[in-house]
Amino acid sequence: MADKAYQGAEGPVRTPNKGKNKPASQKQANQAHAKLRGPGERANAQLKSWKILRKLRCSPSKAGHLCKAISVLQNHRARAGRVRMKSIQ
Repeated sequence: MADKAYQGAEGPVRTPNKGKNKPASQKQANQAHAKLRGPGERANAQLKSWKILRKLRCSPSKAGHLCKAISVLQNHRARAGRVRMKSIQ
């Protein structure tokens, strides 16, 4: 899943439809694309803010496991915050 800037890229890259005045089917496809791509974009942005990844001195396979763990913890924290906010309202 990629954004419009990758239009025409080779390989298994999915991009949204470009242009104005798109038919409803293309608009729906773009919305579905954004829903699928959004969580990955947020996870990447969150991982960039974790300073531990800048100072990492281990094998790449361990770095992948660390990124997965950070992502799980971050999602857990975000969900817990949303649950607390709903219970307050």
